[in-house]
Amino acid sequence: MEYSIRNCEITDLPKLLALLQKHAEFEKAEFSPEGKEEGLKNALFGENPKLFCLVVATEETIVGYASYTFDFSTWNAQTFLYMDCLFLEEETRGFGIGEILIEKLKEIGTQNNCVNIQWQTPEFNTRAIKFYNRMGAKGKDKVRFTLTL
Repeated sequence: MEYSIRNCEITDLPKLLALLQKHAEFEKAEFSPEGKEEGLKNALFGENPKLFCLVVATEETIVGYASYTFDFSTWNAQTFLYMDCLFLEEETRGFGIGEILIEKLKEIGTQNNCVNIQWQTPEFNTRAIKFYNRMGAKGKDKVRFTLTL
């Protein structure tokens, strides 16, 4: 499979939105595309980006993405890279693309003096958990809460 990994471009947003929908469905989460393209455009391409995104591009389209932000750890008193999402189309899994995305994020984290990369995945995503363990990541049992504002 021929592909490249590059930064998300504005022209990728419609396809990225479709991937977000698939990712939400996979995680059994509600998702409405309403207003998301404009929100992502502002977050990714505004004057001071709040979100960063790598995409997996084939000649025709994008087939995956990894989005991330930079945050600060009180316990470490240092910046860390937070991987918000990593998703690949089903037919692109098993080719080592996820590992390459993680390696790219490690490079970005190192370049930005991050102490570590943090992320989460649902407990039922056993395939991802095995993959992350194989990459040397360590999991923690926690419950994530969301408080709607």
